[in-house]
Amino acid sequence: MAESIENLERRIDDLRAAVRRAVIARDNARAKALRAELRSAEGAWEEALSGLADNPEIETQPSQHDAPLVSVREQVHHALTLLSAPAAPKLIAEVHNAFFGSAATGFAASKLTHLRRDEERSFRTARHSRPYYLCSALTAEHLAPARGLLAVSTWPLERRIIGPLSLRVDFLTAAINVAEQVSRLPEQTLTVARLLRRFATSIPGAVDGHEAADPAIVIKAAQAELEVHADADRAQRAAAAKRAHRQMDEAEQLFGSRLRVIRGTA
Repeated sequence: MAESIENLERRIDDLRAAVRRAVIARDNARAKALRAELRSAEGAWEEALSGLADNPEIETQPSQHDAPLVSVREQVHHALTLLSAPAAPKLIAEVHNAFFGSAATGFAASKLTHLRRDEERSFRTARHSRPYYLCSALTAEHLAPARGLLAVSTWPLERRIIGPLSLRVDFLTAAINVAEQVSRLPEQTLTVARLLRRFATSIPGAVDGHEAADPAIVIKAAQAELEVHADADRAQRAAAAKRAHRQMDEAEQLFGSRLRVIRGTA
């Protein structure tokens, strides 16, 4: 029987953590074996994700109240994993609705703020008791929570940091991932087509007039622009991540520092 997408995601998160521990311990043989297992699990996840997009009823089953079978937390994780970049609640909801079925009403920005706080509370109470946490993207300047942007704890710190170029880089990264997922579908639904066009209209050369966006053209246009910004953005994020590792504890690296006013400096 095929492994469920939730089990695959948990296994991938566990494997990423295991790879990190092996690298830190300089156990190269174990790290190599774990990376191979991780690639295999990620391949299985991609196949499961494609099947899920083709058959969203697998994840959601209508009931008397059309209640989703998965929690808001899991829905957010599904969407963020597909995007592979920090995102705002509105985009998270649109991506989930397009590829996985209607998102729960809990996607309201205020509800997700409470969700992020619950995640932080859970982490500080019992660290690593969950395979992943929904956490904050961090500003490169202050290493404080970036307002309105959610990320996943298992991502490298550099991916969760937002520098001067990062919003554009993340938009282009998300566009590529969405377009790649669309290209795997046997046909586009109206919701999927609208989501792809939303990305395409903000990328030079990605769409022509009022025609439907072509995933291959969107990917090519987004990659072309990404090449312009990627190196500078990567350097800015790496510098901020290095500072975060030096100055912050593990919880702060996930959920951000709290800006403080130092007496006598105001």
